Amino acid sequence: MTRAVLTHPRLVSLEGGEGAGKTTAIAAIRACLQARGHEVVLTREPGGTPLAERIRDLLLDPRGEKLEAETELLLMFAARAQHVRQVVRPALQRGAYVVSDRFTDSSYAYQGHGRGLDAEWIAELERRAVGLKPGLTLLLDLDVREGRARISGRDLWPDRIEREQDDFFERVRAGFRQRAAAEPERFRVVDAGRPPAEVGAAVDAALAAWLDGQA
Repeated sequence: MTRAVLTHPRLVSLEGGEGAGKTTAIAAIRACLQARGHEVVLTREPGGTPLAERIRDLLLDPRGEKLEAETELLLMFAARAQHVRQVVRPALQRGAYVVSDRFTDSSYAYQGHGRGLDAEWIAELERRAVGLKPGLTLLLDLDVREGRARISGRDLWPDRIEREQDDFFERVRAGFRQRAAAEPERFRVVDAGRPPAEVGAAVDAALAAWLDGQA
């Protein structure tokens, strides 16, 4: 029997393209949740456990052998399966909020739209290897060229994905926006082209409104 994907109200994910400012947004999310007295577990994908971090290194190392799109997708889900079982589910079970810098929506955007892999295959992996969906996903939406300009002076050695061309990231952005349009009850889209303080305030307001709606 195929496992269902369950939406969990205390799982919050943050998505967006390169240079969208996720660090600022995560700080705002943590502050908002802690101000309400909640335990907050911050984590990231790919990564979050020692093994998943080693897989992350394989995925992002620009010096390694060429990764086929299918290999990239399966490694992403191998890391995610480990992450969900060792970090995400235990934290949720004890009542904490889990805030993840990227989750499965990134696979639909990057490996689905960006690499052209079948969305149904990704959905099947999501059902069988993950089984969880965030109750809230904050999408930091940013013009691709602006995002690339932001990271160009930050990373002296861009990772394997950061070295992709603009057309790849345009497809990724379109993938995120398509998912947000398809699930408006879960997604909140934030204009990440504004100054960091304004982005943080917008994230805080979106999260607070969502939390109040759950009460």
